[in-house]
Amino acid sequence: MAEIIVHRKVEEITPRRKYTIAVVLLLIAGLMTGLFVVTASHDAFTTFGLTPGGITRGSVPDLVLPTLEVLIGLTVLVGLAGIYQLFKGFGRFTNLVLGLSFFLFIFALLIWTASGKSLNLGGLLKGSLLLAVPIALGALSGVMSERSGVVNIAIEGMMLMGAMTGALFGSITKNFWIGLGTALLAGLLMAAIHAVLSIKYKVDQIISGTVINIFGAGLSSFISSKFMQTYEYLNNPPIFPRVPIPVLADIPFLGPIFFNNNIFVYVLMILLIVMQIALFQTRWGLRLRSVGEHPKAADTLGINVIRTRYMAVLLSGLIAGFGGAYFTLGSIGRFEELMTAGKGFIGLASMIFGNWSPVGAVSASLLFGFFENLGPSLSLLGSKIPNQFTSMLPYIATMVILAGVVGRGQVPAADGVPYEKE
Repeated sequence: MAEIIVHRKVEEITPRRKYTIAVVLLLIAGLMTGLFVVTASHDAFTTFGLTPGGITRGSVPDLVLPTLEVLIGLTVLVGLAGIYQLFKGFGRFTNLVLGLSFFLFIFALLIWTASGKSLNLGGLLKGSLLLAVPIALGALSGVMSERSGVVNIAIEGMMLMGAMTGALFGSITKNFWIGLGTALLAGLLMAAIHAVLSIKYKVDQIISGTVINIFGAGLSSFISSKFMQTYEYLNNPPIFPRVPIPVLADIPFLGPIFFNNNIFVYVLMILLIVMQIALFQTRWGLRLRSVGEHPKAADTLGINVIRTRYMAVLLSGLIAGFGGAYFTLGSIGRFEELMTAGKGFIGLASMIFGNWSPVGAVSASLLFGFFENLGPSLSLLGSKIPNQFTSMLPYIATMVILAGVVGRGQVPAADGVPYEKE
């Protein structure tokens, strides 16, 4: 069975890419010099709070850094990386070095902006994680479906229906578990519609997904305006409480951020590990990926292509429904019309950014969440950088990846192609 998977050769760093990335690294170092080092005060200090507000477990003292000295050090590191890349190159670690240099630039931005002030870095990271949760769940939903060869842009509609039903039934029963169960069921039903249209009737998968998004937005908005906004008791669901994990929640700095949350964060962590192992380390995952790469070859070897694709799309719907429930049962505590605000589409961008892998998709989602939270944090410090600028950076990075600057994406070969059984 293994022969049906395309074994893509690890992409070599061409001379053109080598020098392009070297120039990018040197430009980053130049920007850090001109924007931060030259304008920093000689005797200023930057204070970072390392414990999110309202949390005592795992708390650590504030970190105080000499602003100018640290900025110079970070700039020199990026500059040396650019010089090394120019003359010798980092080989297969090139993209990793580029990513680290980008994060050093952001860290330098935080140090420079908070110079002479205090920034709660722990709160910034925890807020970024919480903002990234629905994006990451949408991204994992997309990975599950598209790895089997079915494009799923209906994640937004599935999340909206999950959020609405979770809030409605959670309010009626005053039980967040029942609300969560109905949210999963809503996502499953929406996925079933998409699966039947795109797999059985071979409707264009983009059109099918668009129809479901419109249907989900319209139906959830109608029910919300007609009933949930009129009768407040129908829009007041209980919220899953924050549950610190013993021992792990007491880890300095990391514990309050990752291990003092509600069930949605923990399920996301577990789902990430399970999907990564299941897709790339098990026979089940091999079969599913083979259907997304070479369905005819998979069918020849006895794999039921249709059933596999149905299963993947339905699992994708369950994940999307769970992501929708986060808004009403894990975060806000009520349903508002169109409250997902495009998080399903951002999840798809994260999936592409992450190269259709669970780890990559969740990592990209964390990046999107960080920049969504970064703008307001910088504004509180008096930064003149518009929130819209920081929010658009991940999308620029996605376009850079799609353009092939940091390598080619590995979209499943049969993604979006209906299967005709001969």
